[in-house]
Amino acid sequence: MSGQETPALADVIVVDLSRLVSGNMLTHVLADMGAQVIKVERPGKGDELRAWQRKGVSTYWLAYSRNKDSVSLDLRDPEGLIALKDLIQKADILVENFRPGTLEKMGLDIKSLQALNPKLVVIRISGWGQTGVFSERGGFGSLIEAMSGFASMNGFADRPPVLPPFAMADTIAGIYGSTLALALLQKQRQSSNPTVQEVDLSLFEPLFSVLGPQAAEYQLTGEVTPRSGSHSPTHAPRNVYQTQDGRWIALSAGMEGTLKRLFEGIGFPKGLEDPRFSSHEARLANIDDLDRLIQGHISKLNLEHALAFFKEMDITAGQVCDVSDLIDHPYIRDREMLVETKIENGESVLIHATPYKINGQRPPIRRAAPTLGQDNDKWFAKK
Repeated sequence: MSGQETPALADVIVVDLSRLVSGNMLTHVLADMGAQVIKVERPGKGDELRAWQRKGVSTYWLAYSRNKDSVSLDLRDPEGLIALKDLIQKADILVENFRPGTLEKMGLDIKSLQALNPKLVVIRISGWGQTGVFSERGGFGSLIEAMSGFASMNGFADRPPVLPPFAMADTIAGIYGSTLALALLQKQRQSSNPTVQEVDLSLFEPLFSVLGPQAAEYQLTGEVTPRSGSHSPTHAPRNVYQTQDGRWIALSAGMEGTLKRLFEGIGFPKGLEDPRFSSHEARLANIDDLDRLIQGHISKLNLEHALAFFKEMDITAGQVCDVSDLIDHPYIRDREMLVETKIENGESVLIHATPYKINGQRPPIRRAAPTLGQDNDKWFAKK
């Protein structure tokens, strides 16, 4: 897709009333595909995502609000609410992540939205859902990541449960929400008599759904998934191993062909004949012995030699990287995954590019994240 081609969602207007990550991730996906996303922000302060800063730079805002417009509206003021209703009449999609009931208190219940714009798709994000015993509770992502089962299975058995180091529940919900929004938008556009489509999207349910068949496995075994570090409950070996120079390699070699090559490469050619490693179940039961065998070989190699060894043996392994490794990594450079964006002092910082290619081309970033209220004149007629 060249910079001159019309983006796929160029004719889609999205009104985004959300704050922080979940809604911004949802509309970030749509904006990168060309949708006209109108961020409605509080005067003076704006979206709280702007406050997530490093050295005075709103890094999260730069990354997740590029390609969007910003309008500043006081929704407690009657004129601000009138202006919002004007935007909603133009919109295809409305996104909000208020506490359940807030939209109704604003006079924007589904019946009222139907009168304003029957072709609207409304994505309502909340921690626990619009209904149910937890609907009135606050729903920050860390609470969802704890209660969903993720934290209990993350980390090591002899240490506390571990929360993720990023807004995982919000991010997953946002990506789910973008798919729902587009599916229902298609339905609306095909309908000769559309009615408002309302999506009740909790942070909990998308995360719960991607954790796998936890409920079924518990019913079958009576056991919960244990915290097992980087081990997998489904195959072995899978872990991280330290090299001679103190770096780390991640390895996954669950298929027998790969495992056969691994055993040969580390000098244990009859490994698959060893009763400890001769079957899938045996390898899982004896994972510590298997790890010691692999670690014994990798600890003799520095990172460069370890990577060359696994490449030569055609074994799925790779370096454990942090951002200092990635920022100038040849893979990142070759795929052009980081792009420069201007910040207010005129300097540039790197943010992720649109994370896919269409017909061999990566869609360009059309504009940097907006300043607060930058697009009021664009969307509201001057008085």
